[in-house]
Amino acid sequence: MVKGKGEDTPLVQLISFNALLEHYEVVAKSADKILATRAKLILKAAAPFPELREGFTDLSVLDKHEEVIKYILQDTFPIMLGSNEIKTASLPFENVIFNSSPRFKKILADAGEDFNLEIRDNPEKLNYIMTCTVILNFHYGFHLDFKRPLFYDIPDANGVLRNYRILYNADFVEIIPTELAKKLTQEDVDELLEHFDDLELWKKKIPPNSFLSKGFVISNMFDVTAEQSISEIKSNLIASDKRGSENFVQNLQDTFKSLFNIPDIKVGFVNYNPKENQFEKVFGLHIESYILNGEDMERCNEALCQASFEKLIHQNTFFSIADVDKYYEISKGNKLYTSLKDQGVKSAILAPIADNGNLLGVLELVSENRNALNSVNATKLTDVMPYIVSAVLRSKIEEANMVDVVIQHECTSVHSSVYWRFKEEAKRFIADDVQGLQPVFREIAFKEVYPLYGQIDIKDSSQARNSAIQCDLLIQLSEINDILTAAWERKKLPIYEELMFRVENHINEIKEVLDTASEQVIFDFVVHEINPVFAHLKKKDKELYKLIMAYEAHIDGATHSYYDHRRNYDESVMLINKKLASVIDKKQVEAQKMFPHFFERYKTDGVEHNMYIGDTIVGDRDFDPIYLNNLRLWQLQVMCEMENSYYNLKPKLPIQLDVASMILVYNTSLSIRFRMDEKRFDVDGTYNARYEVIKKRIDKSFIKGTDERLTQKGKLSIVYSQKKDELEYLRYIKFLKAKGFFTNNIEIVELESLQGVSGLKAIRVEFLYAMGKESERTYTFNDLVHEIKK
Repeated sequence: MVKGKGEDTPLVQLISFNALLEHYEVVAKSADKILATRAKLILKAAAPFPELREGFTDLSVLDKHEEVIKYILQDTFPIMLGSNEIKTASLPFENVIFNSSPRFKKILADAGEDFNLEIRDNPEKLNYIMTCTVILNFHYGFHLDFKRPLFYDIPDANGVLRNYRILYNADFVEIIPTELAKKLTQEDVDELLEHFDDLELWKKKIPPNSFLSKGFVISNMFDVTAEQSISEIKSNLIASDKRGSENFVQNLQDTFKSLFNIPDIKVGFVNYNPKENQFEKVFGLHIESYILNGEDMERCNEALCQASFEKLIHQNTFFSIADVDKYYEISKGNKLYTSLKDQGVKSAILAPIADNGNLLGVLELVSENRNALNSVNATKLTDVMPYIVSAVLRSKIEEANMVDVVIQHECTSVHSSVYWRFKEEAKRFIADDVQGLQPVFREIAFKEVYPLYGQIDIKDSSQARNSAIQCDLLIQLSEINDILTAAWERKKLPIYEELMFRVENHINEIKEVLDTASEQVIFDFVVHEINPVFAHLKKKDKELYKLIMAYEAHIDGATHSYYDHRRNYDESVMLINKKLASVIDKKQVEAQKMFPHFFERYKTDGVEHNMYIGDTIVGDRDFDPIYLNNLRLWQLQVMCEMENSYYNLKPKLPIQLDVASMILVYNTSLSIRFRMDEKRFDVDGTYNARYEVIKKRIDKSFIKGTDERLTQKGKLSIVYSQKKDELEYLRYIKFLKAKGFFTNNIEIVELESLQGVSGLKAIRVEFLYAMGKESERTYTFNDLVHEIKK
C-alpha cells in the first residue's frame, strides 16, 4: 500500500464503499439471476463490517479487511484484464492506494524501492484550490471547468522514464457538508475566480475540513510516453531560449530515450551545405555529429556510403544501420561505418531534415547496442520530423539574422552616438507607411561638427607586396623548369624544350621588374599550358609523377599558385590591422564616456579613423570647445599607444614591416551627411570638400624643397595650417613627453602644396617605445591643465 501525504484540505477524507454497495443493492433486485446472486454474495461479505459503509480514516482498517475489500472490488478489477490494465483504487486527491492491478504493481516494482509516486506538477497550494473547484461543482452547483490532465512519471526497469495519464472515475464518491461549510453566492465565486492563486481567500470561503468525502475513486492509467515525448520534443524545439541552454541536448536525448524506450540512445545533428555539398558542424548548441566524428566539415560523398548518400541526399528518407560492425566488415572500412565504430556505435538511424525536397541537415540517433535502432522503430520519427524541420528552418532564419547583424556591425553599422537620429527617422518612416503615405527615408545630416582624422599606414606596402609576389612566382617557375628539364632528359621532345625557354623568359622578366600584368600572364601560362602537360606526365612516368605531386603540394587551393611569401605578407598585414584596431576600439569606450562623438575606423594597409564631435551629434548635451581639446589629446595619446603596440608585435610578424603615423588637424567646423548609397558618412558641401582632399593626399606629400616624404617610421606627423593649432599641439607633446610617450626629437616642417591646397605645416615628433609595456591610463585635458599650472 502506498502511503498518502498529510496536507491541509477542505475535505475530510473517509474511505467508504457505501456508494458501491448501494449499487449492488440495486443489482441484487434485478431480474438477471446470475448478477443478482453475485451482488447478494458481495453484500453478505460486507455486512459484518459496517465501517466499510460508514467510512474510516484509519488506514490500518485497509489491512485488517484486505481480503473483504478485494472481494468487494473484484468486479471493478477483473482478473482477466489485470495483466494489461493499469488501474488502482484510491482516495480522491490523495496518494493513498489500497487496490491495484498486477500490471500497476509490476510498474512500481520496476521503478525501484526508492521511487516515490507523485502526480506531476501538483503542488499542495494548487491541490487545495483544485479540490475546492470540485466542491463548487458537485455541492454548490457552480459549473466550473476544473479538469486538467494528470500524469505519473515512472521510470522502467532500464531507467527510461515512462509517462502515464490518469483518468479518474468518481462514481463511488459522496461529498457531504459539515457544520463548517459556508453558504456561497455568485459574488463569492466571482471573487474566487478573480484571485485563483490566493490560497488564503479560498480557505476563507471554503474552510479546511468543511466537507466530508466518503468513498473512493478508480484510477485508470494509460501509457502515453510516445505522445508525451513528441510533445516534449516539440516544446524543446520551438522554444528558442531552451535551444540555447546548456541542458538542451541532454533534455532532447532523454526525450528520445522515452520515445524509443532505449536507455543509451544519443542524439547528434549535422548541417548540410548544398552549395559545397558538404556536412558542417552545428556551433553553439553543444551538439555533436557522429557522422563528422570531431571534424568541422566533410564532403557528403566522402562521409557517407553509397546507400546512405542515395537515401539521405537524393531521396530524403531514413537510413537505418541495425548492425554497424556487420556493415563495417562488408564495406571494408567505409568512412561512415569506421567513424561510427570508432565512437562505439553499434546501431544508428540517420534521418534527413528536409523542407520541400531541400535537405537542411541530418538527425543522428545512435546506440551502443546492436539492433536497438533499426528500420522498424525508425518509423517512430515520422510524427516528430515536422517539428524538427520547423526548428531547423527557424534556426536557419535566426542564423541569417545573426549574419546580417554581424555584417551591419562589421561593415555598415550605425555608430551608437548617432543611432538616436536614425531611430527617429525610422519611426517617422514606419508611421508614414502605416498611414498609407509614400514613406521615404530622408538623408541624415549633422551640422557644425569638428573633424579629427588619424592613420597608421604600413610603409612601402605596395613594394613589400610586389616583392612577395615576385618571390613566389620565381620559386614556382623554377620548380616548373626543373620538372620540364627532367621530362626533356627522358623523352627529348621539342615541346618540353620550348616550354623551358618560355619559363626562362618569364623568370628573367620578373627578375627585372614585376608590373601589374605579369602575375596574370604567368598564371594563365601555368593554368592553360603547363598544367595540362603535367597532367599527361603524371600518367606516363612514375618518377615525374613524384616530382609533380611534390610541386602540386605547394600550390595553394584558393589562389591555384605558390602562396608562401604572399601568405606571410597577408598574415603580417592582418595581424598589424587586428592589433591596431583592437587598441583604438578598446580606448574608444573610454573616450565616449568623456563626451559622445561619432567614430569610425577602417582597415586598409594599416588603420584609419574619423571622428566628429559637436552639439548636433549628441542632441541632448551642450558642447564646449574643451571637449574638442580633450578628444585631440586623447587621439594623440592613442596614436602613441597604437605605435607602441605595433612595436611590441613587430618581432612576432612573419615579415618585418614598418608603419608610419599621421594626424590631420582641422580647426573649422563642417557638416557631414550620411550617404545612403555608400552606407557611410561623408563631408557635406563643396566648401567642406577641401578637408577630404587634404585627408586623401596628405600622407603622400613631401617636405617643401626636398624629396623627403612627410610620414616616417618611428615618428608621428601632425598636419595643420593655423598657428594656434601648432601651439596647442606643442603643449600636448610637451605634456606627453613628460609622461614618457615622446623623445626630445621634435621638428616643424613646411609641406609642398597639394592640388588646390597650400600653406600646410607639420610637427614631427619621435615616439619613445617601451618593449612589453602598454599604458593602462588615458590622460585627459584636465590632467594637462593641472600640469601646466604646476
